[in-house]
Formats: sequence, C-alpha cells, structure tokens
Amino acid sequence: MQAIRFPAFTFVFNFLKLKQCKSLPSIYLLTSGQVNSIDKSSQFFVLGRQISNSTISTPAVKMSTDSQFIIPNDVPIVNLECTTAFNGLTPKEKLYAHYLTRASWAGGLICLFQTSPESPGIFLLLQKLFKAETVEQLKERSLKSVTENDFQSLLTYAAAFFANLGNYKSFGDTKFVPDLPKDKLGGIIRASAAYAADQAGVDKLWKDCGDAIYSLSKKEQQLGLGDKGISTYFSLNCTMDDAEKAKKFMDEKSISAYNTRLFKKVADDGKVTYEVRLASAADAGGDEKLKLGSYDYDNATFNVTRGDYSPLMERIAQNLAKAKESAANENEVKMLEGYIDSFSNGSIDAHKDGSRYWIKDKGPIVEHYIGFIESYRDPFGVRGEWEGFVSMVNKEMSAKFSALVDNAEGFLPQLPWPVEYEKDKFLKPDFTSLDVLSYASSGIPAGINIPNYDDIRQEEGFKNVSLGNVLSAHTKDQKITFLSEEDKEVYSKLKSPSFEVQVGLHELLGHGSGKLFRKDANGVLNFDAEKVVHTETGKKIKSWYLPGETWDSKFSVIASPYEECRAECVGLYLCLSKKILSIFGHEGDAASDIMYINWLNMVRAGVLALEFYTPETQSWRQAHMQARFVILSVLLEAGNGLVTISRITGEDGKPDAVVRLDKSKIESTGKEAIGAFLRKLQVYKSTADFKVGKAFFDKYSSVNDDTEDKLLSLRQTVMDRKLPRRMFVQVNTSLEADGSIKLTEYEPSASGIVTSFVERFPGDEYDNCVADLWRKEQEYL
Repeated sequence: MQAIRFPAFTFVFNFLKLKQCKSLPSIYLLTSGQVNSIDKSSQFFVLGRQISNSTISTPAVKMSTDSQFIIPNDVPIVNLECTTAFNGLTPKEKLYAHYLTRASWAGGLICLFQTSPESPGIFLLLQKLFKAETVEQLKERSLKSVTENDFQSLLTYAAAFFANLGNYKSFGDTKFVPDLPKDKLGGIIRASAAYAADQAGVDKLWKDCGDAIYSLSKKEQQLGLGDKGISTYFSLNCTMDDAEKAKKFMDEKSISAYNTRLFKKVADDGKVTYEVRLASAADAGGDEKLKLGSYDYDNATFNVTRGDYSPLMERIAQNLAKAKESAANENEVKMLEGYIDSFSNGSIDAHKDGSRYWIKDKGPIVEHYIGFIESYRDPFGVRGEWEGFVSMVNKEMSAKFSALVDNAEGFLPQLPWPVEYEKDKFLKPDFTSLDVLSYASSGIPAGINIPNYDDIRQEEGFKNVSLGNVLSAHTKDQKITFLSEEDKEVYSKLKSPSFEVQVGLHELLGHGSGKLFRKDANGVLNFDAEKVVHTETGKKIKSWYLPGETWDSKFSVIASPYEECRAECVGLYLCLSKKILSIFGHEGDAASDIMYINWLNMVRAGVLALEFYTPETQSWRQAHMQARFVILSVLLEAGNGLVTISRITGEDGKPDAVVRLDKSKIESTGKEAIGAFLRKLQVYKSTADFKVGKAFFDKYSSVNDDTEDKLLSLRQTVMDRKLPRRMFVQVNTSLEADGSIKLTEYEPSASGIVTSFVERFPGDEYDNCVADLWRKEQEYL
C-alpha cells in the first residue's frame, strides 16, 4: 500500500480519485485523480486514521466480501457433537466434567487479553447487546433501519469473535472486521434493548472500542511484534530486541515464560524498566522460588511480579477445587492440586507437578488439560496461550491408537536418524481418541501432544490425544480446490481416514520422538560426546542444551513451525509402513490409497498455506501452515516429476491452479527427500544448533518467484480462491437444582454460537471481571 501525504488538515479531493483496494473491505484508499462519488455511510481510513465523512457527499464502490479481513456470511458452522459420549457418563463424572468446563471457560476469557487491546471491550459490548434480548428480538428491531444481510453480517462478526475469543483469526492471526459500515452497526446498537436500558454504558463501550473494531492500519492487520503487528503478550512499545533481552534475563534467573507477559516503561531520563508479570490469583507476596522482586540487568531494571488476570485466575482455581471433590482417583486429586497451586500463586513448577500426575492418570473416562500451553501466538514463541479442554474417551478409536503405542518402539528405528539421536527409552504414553465437551481457547486443534515441558517429555512421559469429534465434524458440499477432478473424488472419500493416520503419527511418533542433547547442572552430558557423530559434518558434536535452556527458549521464533514440520514429516515418512496402516484398518490397495491421499493432502496444504504468508513483512502467521509450505518446497525441490503445479483457467474464467502428485514416485523420490530433510531437522534440534537450523528452515520457508513454480505469484490465486474456515458451536453444561448436570446444545449457525456464549457467562460476574481487568490493562499496553 503506497503511503499518501497530505498538507496538514487539508484534503484536496478534486485532485483525488477513489481506488478500490482488494485487501480492505468497505475501506478505501485515496490516490491522485478525480473523485466522482463517495458514500456518506462509508468509513474512510488513510494510514490507519479515520477521515470524517461529514463533508463527503457521493457514493463509493463497496468492497467484495472475499477480503482476508472479512468473515463471510456463508462461513461453514458445525456442531461439536458430544451428546452421546456425555450421556454415557455417571452423575459423578458429569459433575467432574462440569466444573472442569467452568474452570476452562473462566480461563478462556484470558485469550481476549492475549489477542488485542480492544478485544475485552468488544466482548463486553457484544455480551451487553445480546444479553438484553434474544437474537430474533434484536433482529426484529434492526430490520427497521438495516437490511437482513447487514444484520447477518453483525451476527457473523459476533460469532467469529466469540469462536476466536478475540478479533483476530486463531488460524492465521489476521484481524477481521464487520462486513457492514460502522454507522449501520452503530444504528443497530442504538436500536437495541441494551441501549434503552443503559445508554451511558453502551455509549462508553462504543466510544472505547468502536473505532478499533474497524481500524486496519498496517500494524493492526496481523499479530506480531514491533512494527510487524499487534501483540498483547507485550506492551505496544516492545520490540524483538526487548523480547530477546527479557529471554536472556529469564533464562539466567530460571524463570519460565509460559505464564508471563512483558511490559516496558521508559522514564524521561531514558531509563528502561521491564515488568515480567506472572499470571496468578494472588497479586502480592510469593514463594522465593518464583524469583519475584527487582533486578538490575543489562542497563535495565526488571521487576518480576504476579497477579496478571487475577480475578479470572481466582475463579479457575475455585472451579478446579470443586472438580476435585468428584475426582476419580488420587492421581486426579494430586493433578488438580498442582494446577490450583499454579493458578493461585503463579508457579510453573506447580503446574509441572500437576502435569506429572496427569501423565500418570492413564485412560481416564473424563480427560482434560488446562493452563498456558501453546506458544504459537507469541511473536517470540515462548509464552503460552490459555487453553483448557474437557472431553470423553472414544473407546473404539482409542483402541487403534493403543495398538499404535504398543508397537511404537518397533517403528522408531525406521526414522531416518541414528539410534543415538533417539530417546534412551520410549516412554509409552496414553494415546486416546476424545470427544470434546468443551475447548476454551482461541482455536480447536485436531490432535495434541502434551505437556510441552521438555524435561518431563524426555524423562517422564507425555500424552497424545486425537480429538475425534473435531476430525469428524464436516459441513455438507465442502468445496475442494487445487486438485484434479479424478483426485477430488478419492480425496473427498479418504481425507478423514488418512488425516486420522497422520494425526496419530504426528502426535505420537512426531512430537514423541527424538532426543535433546543436554548438559546438566553438574556438567554431565546425556550422550557420549566421544562416540556420537554429527550426521551432516561427520565430526563430534560441539553444541547442546545448557542448564535452563529449553527447545522453545533456544529456538524461540521458529520453534513452533520447525517442530510442527518435523512432526508432519514423521507422519508422512511412517505412513509408508504397511504395518502402521493395518493398525488403522487399511490393507492392500485401500492402504495404498490412504498413503497417497495423506501425501496429496500435505502437498495441497502447502499451496493453501500461501494464504497465511504476508509478503509485505515476509512473515508467516500460522505455524502449521508454514510447516506444510516447507514440506511442499522440499518435495518440489526433489524434482523427478514428483510434484507439479499447473496454472490453468478455471470454469469461472479466472486464474486457477492444479497440484498433482505422482503416486508411483512417493516411495522412492518422495521418501528419500523427506527422509534427508527430516534427518537434518532432528540433528539440528538435538544439537541445539539454532543458527544452522534456522538458516536451513528459513531457506524452505522463503516465498519467492525464483523457481519455475513462482510460488509468490501463485499466492494471489490462492487468495482469490480461499474458502472460509469452519467455526464450531460448543455445548454448555449447567448445574440443576437437584444437583444433576444439564447439557444444552445449540443450532449450527452464527446465532447458535452467539447464544451459547451469552448462556456460557450468565449474569454480571464474568463481565465485571473482564471490565475491571480491561480498565487496568490500558496503562500497561
């Protein structure tokens, strides 16, 4: 976008013309030329600042709804079906699940504060709007002044906001805005029952976040750090240099970053003070192990405090304490005690202790995990986003995963690295297929391998879960892009079972494999430095993890996509095994087709990944999609006709593309390419070689037109044909007067999502928590 400079306070419209910008819906750029017409109702932004339209009198062309900043009204919405599994629980198990669910969703509101400065305010506005009357009642009032499509656009925006727990897409990290002009949204709000009941309160919320809802300055278009985007894991004045300095300080003090945020203040004399704030219910005092206090470090002051998200953390702990009363065994009791201690006091060590008991709790009927878990959305890659899920075991599918676990030790030697690079002992995990009851975070994955603490995973174990009702949730007539007609038919039939195989291998033998070479506090290495040889140099190992260093802290900015890529490659590599495919019930030609579709799905995903790349900043916005693009790059580089991308003209007369995979070359050219690439990924990870590993990974992450496939140019076709990502409607549980637990389901629609959230947080308790935290938040961000 070309910047346009204007004389102060002067806009000479007769020398300007209106130019449509494809990336900005209902927002327009002014460039030199003649203005013929501008719509008074439209909002105008130049360099991120709104231009008053009070003096503008002519209509303009509205943006199409296919912009990356719009959630279209035809977005697929599906139920996360779990009624059958929930009804199979005993009353005690239902009570246990209910309080775990309440704890998870109390923490889910933390995601608002981890997304954008305005997200808590938008939540309060939407809650106020839809709590005052039903969706249908508000619609009836609104249609007196707006069209049905305009009202649906508001409903879609609200549903997307609730589903993502913020106004940035959980998958892709780009901002989304309502597909109706600001004045029409304001009109709906002013016509509402909420406005009639509390005009001053609604006006205040609209004033505080109305502009931010629509604003799409370059910095606000995506999540990032410094001038690359918005991040509320840091104060807005923080840069990558600040993040790096804080990492070094925290590593030196052995402070985990998972449950922290970083705030920076600069005094008039230039003195810099950082606050490292731990999430906890308690906001003062603390155990010496937490390292609370003030420290001078590298010409700056670091204050380590606690109490971030305090009222929400308190309610999480309270609900977990209630769940503990219905725990099934001592492991669950000890697990919850660890979590309660962690969320009350801010200790990651306490959360790790809880996670140790969670690992020991084998095959529970009600499974869950909770805390600051995945670091995908931290631009620096070390701070965890809130996540809490509660689920019930799917016994039929879990039996297949159990068989995979039982045979895992026989499959690990097939991976393309020497035995010295594998864990000394494979710690058989609990691997189950789950039907999710509730998933409180910005997004819902298909599978998980946790905990993310390296020391526990390496020495004590981990768990794998496949979320069966997420995998099976589909909408009718799903469109398939970028495949040939013959591939589309078999792809539509086998995508789900092939993805089931990939998820199983990705989680168990992907994230669950590989050794990290370490030196402990006593200077002892966990490998034989005299015998182990670097596979790529042929020389002795010269680098390893030092005490206090973890995978995330060492590889930080690339840790997530790098590890996801490694796990995806393991899935591709091992799905060539006939024995593995037979465990999932696939034999003969059917197994061959599953293998083919698994590889084809990965190649197609690599093309679709271009949507999640931002050329202006040369950055990726989604770890899994970056990983899949890297794999596509590796397979294209392999040559020999393994993968080809053809540019064609679609049936609609617009540019299109078809990706093809030569099935006959997968087990030769494909296996060799993925094997060599995967071996290097593991070796650089094992040896803590961030410099070489990053350069290697960055090479394949690069999007350019240097090759004949011209992937940078292909991105425009991908953007033009992108499809909206599905949204889930989740159930609610509630405690009845007789002590039983009621399950409430909702229709798979935007209205259903909105209603579910209104009923998930009844009354004013949680709204007041969010409002109080949001007021305090402003001074820190």
